[in-house]
Amino acid sequence: MANARTGKAAALTFMKNALKRHGAPETITTDGLRSYGAAMTELGNRAKRKVGRWANNRVENSHLPFRRRERAMQRFRRMKSLQKFASVHASLSNHFSLERHLVDRQTYRERRSAALAEWQSLVS
Repeated sequence: MANARTGKAAALTFMKNALKRHGAPETITTDGLRSYGAAMTELGNRAKRKVGRWANNRVENSHLPFRRRERAMQRFRRMKSLQKFASVHASLSNHFSLERHLVDRQTYRERRSAALAEWQSLVS
């Protein structure tokens, strides 16, 4: 039995809603899921579909920060506590995210210790 969220009917519902809301685009970029192709054939948009090995990367990569936060939030049961965590987590992750790959080790250590010292002064 097919999953209710990944089958042709689900793809068809999604496509209809998206087209109704955003209008008819020149191209529609999807991954290789067969249910998208079946839904687009039924809607008559098969020629507008663009599927390529890396065609969907731009779409998927724009979701990465959100996905990272979403993974951390899976353990929360209440929306209120999740929102509290998200607001604090966003500011803290920006404070400590120092992009190690862009600087040498010594500079990274100095910035990391400065961020830690600032954090300790804020907490105390």
